[in-house]
Amino acid sequence: MRALVIRHEHVTEPGLVGARLVERGYDLTTLTVVPQDRHHAPNVSYDFPDADGWDLIVSLGAPWSVYDEEVIGGWIGGELALLRRAHLLGVPVLGVCFGAQALATALGGSVESAPRPEIGWTEVDTDDPGLVPPGPWLQWHYDRFLPPADAKEVARNSVCTQAFQVGRSLGVQFHPEITMAMIRGWLELGGKEQCLRHGLDPDELLAQSRTMEPAARERAGRLVDGFLDRVANTPR
Repeated sequence: MRALVIRHEHVTEPGLVGARLVERGYDLTTLTVVPQDRHHAPNVSYDFPDADGWDLIVSLGAPWSVYDEEVIGGWIGGELALLRRAHLLGVPVLGVCFGAQALATALGGSVESAPRPEIGWTEVDTDDPGLVPPGPWLQWHYDRFLPPADAKEVARNSVCTQAFQVGRSLGVQFHPEITMAMIRGWLELGGKEQCLRHGLDPDELLAQSRTMEPAARERAGRLVDGFLDRVANTPR
């Protein structure tokens, strides 16, 4: 089975989500949209592949806004077209943070600034703990998605919808893929300053994340299993 992983920048990896997909028999092909030397000028040109021929697509997070074409350039249109095509073909999509916002936008929803940023480990209110466990999940976002009209909200908190299902696809606002290496990378790329600006201690975030790591791996596995066994098998 072939899974396409859309990696928008050089630090974020398939991580715990990718590891579980491999355990479940998927062969991952990971594409990087914005190379490391363009991280601070991400308006690159990128040709996305067609959705046909893939058994699964994963769209990961990014530090930018889906709606900010002035910053990210025209490549977001190509990704939205890919996600829309996947939905029409019945190819399951797992969208994570920015990827979930892109999925929502592609299918008729939208993205807007959140009333406040979320950085750190938080729990969510879930209608389906077997699909989306309550957490804690690592959050790091300034925007929020408004799901498509035909989507089913699965989880939420006081800031935004945290998970939605539409057809064979699932979007989550939090980061089930997170690893310690990714958190360190985000902190080095401006995340430390973001934490301090919002009254958070970056060292405490790292320490808490290290403690959370074993349970986070288990939760990520449960989410991937629920997605594969239940959402991805939804009748068209």
